Amino acid sequence: MSHISRTVSLLRGCPGVRRCQTRTCSSLTAFGGDGSGLVLLSRSTDVYQNLALEDWIDANVDLQQRSILLLWRNRPAVVIGRHQNPWTECNLPVMRRAGIPLARRRSGGGTVFHDLGNLNLTFFASKKAYDRQRNLKVVTEALRTLRPELDVQATDRLDILLKGRYKISGSASRLSRKSSYHHCTLLHSADRAALATMLRPSCATIHSNATPSVPSPVANLVDHAPSLQWEELLDALADQYNSEFGFSSAATFVNPADELVFPGLSRAVTELRSWEWMFGKTPKFSIQTPLDLRDDWSSARSSGRLHMEVKNGVIESCELDIPADWLPQQLSGELSSLLVGERFCPHWTAAGVSALLRSESGELHNRLHNLCDAVVSAMG
Repeated sequence: MSHISRTVSLLRGCPGVRRCQTRTCSSLTAFGGDGSGLVLLSRSTDVYQNLALEDWIDANVDLQQRSILLLWRNRPAVVIGRHQNPWTECNLPVMRRAGIPLARRRSGGGTVFHDLGNLNLTFFASKKAYDRQRNLKVVTEALRTLRPELDVQATDRLDILLKGRYKISGSASRLSRKSSYHHCTLLHSADRAALATMLRPSCATIHSNATPSVPSPVANLVDHAPSLQWEELLDALADQYNSEFGFSSAATFVNPADELVFPGLSRAVTELRSWEWMFGKTPKFSIQTPLDLRDDWSSARSSGRLHMEVKNGVIESCELDIPADWLPQQLSGELSSLLVGERFCPHWTAAGVSALLRSESGELHNRLHNLCDAVVSAMG
């Protein structure tokens, strides 16, 4: 039987296994040896497909009967936690120019930069068997087996530190009624310069109760173990997972784009890609910032203030405090009114004010255009 056929049999139900609408309802022991563990490696490097694969497994596999370790890597992407604000966590303008996507996962925790030099590990288990420290032990013991000279320790914060200082792994998790998953990163050879560039705030003047990330100094494994290869790392992690939990599963490749194996997963990908999920799920926030106003014709300068309240990524209220001798209050009021109900998005704002800009000419057009640019810039 091919590995795809065996994976279909495993994840969707095999002969003699009763199926239900939301998850397989019987013990799945037809694959992966006599134990109840599985090691899966995703063939995809698409961040949305891999995040959707996590949720598909959580929703469709009976994790009270079978535990799973999923190993996956992504092309460059920034992934924020479920309760985070993307405008305060990452450099959205730079990401847009570089073509680096943003993704919001369903678990909590902080923001991470993914690329092909970073390995992601997801430990699926029943809620009763949820044990993040034991999962991290799999990683640290595998590293010590491969390179005994590596000084790696898991912390109470569920990070893994190298030499007691450099973060090489961070964790997040999600608990459901009966199941759980805990995922962590592992920096093998990530682009640290890109990581530092992308994980900078777009808007420094946002006030929010969203979960903030905690910056830490980071390092790659290859900085301290230059000969460490991907193949031996993956093998060691799979072996240690089997050893720690008493399983006997060989690693198996899966393709989350295959709807025969993962029916409905593409719909989850579409949701994860949507503006409504990535930005619309942001906790309510406000922005209060000074605005630098310039007149390119006369070189005159002035200043104003912007105050916005944003809920579900949409501007609920907007106040522009602009000196009347700089711009008539009617025009600044019209601009404020135009923005209410629109997405907190520089592209949408720029498009939305175009008609207002066309209604003016000369000095007023120049100053209004400058004000619109300042508002757009404040959005990141």
